Amino acid sequence: MLAVTNELKGGLMNSYHKEQIDALTMVKHHLDSLLMSERQVLLDSLADYLMFRREVDEFMITHFSDVCTQTCYQNRLSACCSREGVITFFADIVVNLLVSACSGFDSLLAVLNKPNDGYKCVYLSGNGCLWHLKPIVCQMYLCDRSKEQVFGENSPLKDEWGRLEQKRKLFTWPDRPVLFDDLESYFIKTGYQSPLMYLHNSPGLLRVKQRATADILSRKKKHLL
Repeated sequence: MLAVTNELKGGLMNSYHKEQIDALTMVKHHLDSLLMSERQVLLDSLADYLMFRREVDEFMITHFSDVCTQTCYQNRLSACCSREGVITFFADIVVNLLVSACSGFDSLLAVLNKPNDGYKCVYLSGNGCLWHLKPIVCQMYLCDRSKEQVFGENSPLKDEWGRLEQKRKLFTWPDRPVLFDDLESYFIKTGYQSPLMYLHNSPGLLRVKQRATADILSRKKKHLL
C-alpha cells in the first residue's frame, strides 16, 4: 500500500486532496479488516445499485461516448471533470473499493499524493477516469451542449434519461431509506467519520430526511385515528 503523505510537492496538501485521501484510507482499512463473509454481505447490498449503474453505463456508451470524449476531454469545452469540482459521496468510495482490485486503491492514492496543476479532475488520466466505478455525480453529469446535441427533439430518448435520473434517487436521495445513507450509517456505527458523509452532514439533505420522517409519522398518526 502506498504511504499517505501530509505534504505535496510545492506546498501543503489542499483540503480536497486530504478529504479524499482520508476517506479512501479509512474505507480501505475497514474493508481489509473484515472477514470474507462480512465483506460479501456489504457487496450483496449493492446488487440493485450495480444493476442500475450498468443501465446508466449502457445508455452513456450508446448515446454519449463519442460526444463527451470530444467536447470534454479533447476540446475542453465542458465543465465536466473540472479540477477539484468533482463531488464524491462517501458511499461512492465504499462502492468503488468494494468492486475494485487493490491496485485501484493504489492508483487513486498515488495521484492524490501529487499536486494537480492541470485544468481537469485529479482522477482523470490519459486513459480516462481512474475510478473503477465512477462517482454517481460524474457518471450522470451531462452538460447542456451534449444534451442538445444528443437529445434534440428525441422525446423518447429524453424520457429514458429522465427515468434514469429518477431511479438514481432511489439510491441517493434520503426521502426514504437509501443505499447511500445506509453505507454512511454502517461506517459511522463502526466509529468512522468523514466530511464526505453528506447524507449525515449536509444541512439540506438532513432537512430532506427530517421532512420524510415527519411525513411518515403523520401518516401513521392519521392511520391510527
